[in-house]
Amino acid sequence: MALAEHMKAAVLTGHGGFDQLVVRNDFPVPKPDRNEVLIEVGACGINNTDINTRIGWYSKSVSSGTTSNGGAGGIEAVTEADATWGGRTVVFPRIQGADVAGRIVVVGNGVPPGRVGERVIVDPWIRDRTNPQDRNLAGFFGSERDGGFAQYTAVPAENAFAVKSSLSDAELASFPCSYSTAEHMLDRIDLQEGETILIPGASGGVGSALVQLAQRRKAGVLGITSKSKMDFIRQLGACDVFERHQIDLEPKIREASPGKEVDAVADIVGGADFVMYLDLLARGGRYVTAGAIAGPMVELDLRTLYLKDLTLYGATVMPVGIFKRLVGYIEKAEIRPLVAKQYPIDRIKEAQAAFLDKQHVGNFIVLPWK
Repeated sequence: MALAEHMKAAVLTGHGGFDQLVVRNDFPVPKPDRNEVLIEVGACGINNTDINTRIGWYSKSVSSGTTSNGGAGGIEAVTEADATWGGRTVVFPRIQGADVAGRIVVVGNGVPPGRVGERVIVDPWIRDRTNPQDRNLAGFFGSERDGGFAQYTAVPAENAFAVKSSLSDAELASFPCSYSTAEHMLDRIDLQEGETILIPGASGGVGSALVQLAQRRKAGVLGITSKSKMDFIRQLGACDVFERHQIDLEPKIREASPGKEVDAVADIVGGADFVMYLDLLARGGRYVTAGAIAGPMVELDLRTLYLKDLTLYGATVMPVGIFKRLVGYIEKAEIRPLVAKQYPIDRIKEAQAAFLDKQHVGNFIVLPWK
């Protein structure tokens, strides 16, 4: 297949606000190395990592949450050396975008030619082939290497998972990061049938994935979200949903499920309510986090932790095998895509602004070919 030498891409030129995102029409089309494939991107989802990496939120010099103002204009107090998820310096220019759906158009040496034409979604965790289980050696698609906010992207062949589905590319692009993160979180706490799990931020990409995947495990789901989104989260399978800004939220959660204690909390919100989440947990309860959009700095009463025999988990680099499982869920239609809105790549700044506004349920999708 003859390809153009250049492509349209949204290029991040440095840490900061929207001004650091530049849409170019002359970015070189990548060439797949040995054991890699080149994908024509049909759609690419937006997630919190895109925002956080752009503004340098991961730097330990930042203590605030990911706000609309900071997400749009950038954050002043950023230490460049540790401004990415793994504490390594990001290399610019960088094409972000971890949630890719598309088709393989070229294969590198060592990849069967028969893979050309495969419809795929991409596992965003790029691992060391010699030791894929070592999570210290992993990098993130769109952070340590160029991602999918472009017409073409190259990935290791093992990261491109063939998928058989009638869903559109935009719908498939809603799955990779959010749903694999959610499944990893539930694996970390070993959520079991019949247990009760509390999910703050239940309407976001990861939150709505958590609701579906916990319900798939036949757990009882309690969700926290804004008033306008409560009915939708119930439709996804939550047993009870609570308005996050209401007075006396904690006692209302307790009253809603008399006799049922909260066995686990899956949290991507953090912030001041962290104290409440631990207080709601039953003895022996488990808490897992994969984000802190309301703020990374929290108060922890060690007495609550040890007197209630609690266990706290972090979830970032997922083990090998979770993404393959996720593809199976998609092909069996056991989970549903939630596409809030689609944007052409020329409007990526507008898409990120809407993402930061948090008025949506599900995922925003960028279409690099438009």
